[in-house]
Amino acid sequence: MSQTSVQKFIKQFKLFENDQIQQTQLQHRYALVEAFGIKEGMKVLEIGCGQGDTTVVLADTVGESGHVTAIDIAPPDYGAPFTLGEAHERINQSELGARIDFHLETDFLEMNSDKQYDAVVLSHCSWYFHDPAQLLAYFKRIRSISKMLCFAEWDMQFEKITQRGHFCAASILALYSQFTANDGNIQNLFGKSEIGKMIEDAGMKVDLEVRVDAHFLQDGQWEIDYAREVSKEFAAAAVRIQTLIQNYADMLDVEGKNESLDSFVIVAK
Repeated sequence: MSQTSVQKFIKQFKLFENDQIQQTQLQHRYALVEAFGIKEGMKVLEIGCGQGDTTVVLADTVGESGHVTAIDIAPPDYGAPFTLGEAHERINQSELGARIDFHLETDFLEMNSDKQYDAVVLSHCSWYFHDPAQLLAYFKRIRSISKMLCFAEWDMQFEKITQRGHFCAASILALYSQFTANDGNIQNLFGKSEIGKMIEDAGMKVDLEVRVDAHFLQDGQWEIDYAREVSKEFAAAAVRIQTLIQNYADMLDVEGKNESLDSFVIVAK
């Protein structure tokens, strides 16, 4: 179904027509949004929208009668090969632009708005959080503005050996953030059980938990390539850490075939 949705999306909105990578990403986003239970006419707040990969699918799903407010703490010049500002401008010029309001350099906890939303989405952005307490604070505020939280992240509980490389890469990059101050996209490896506990601590209850196939995405290989690069920078770390990193680095490749981790989805109310 998600492949068909992608083709309909390209035909209707004239976006990503010659971008195979983006089309593959869209396929997964449609699967996530379907799992979230987003419906036509909904008013949605997306936190951590990035370049808008999930945003455009949300906007397509809610239709002309719905709306998506998409925020990100990053500045407009962040990101590659297109900056966030460039990616958002491209989307705004399409038919979807009327359904979306992008707000960059925006901290959710500092937003001066009491507006209520049908759903709040955090999709593949939690690993950017430097502090678990901050993510918990987000969940607590979400409860005050919406009756539905839709959350997605990589599932570290991999099921196939071909996903091991992505697991090891994520582990290396999380340790790298511990030993080296950086703004990389992996600061904390929040998993299902920890997210579930945070949701409960915020006063919500998990209504749905499901795994969504993501093995075909390019992200796993991207993370593996970056992890291989930064693994050389642990020379100043304790010997025990160096040994651990080397073991992870040795497991990055599985007979030349690497696949991405799947995603887990949690819907809480």
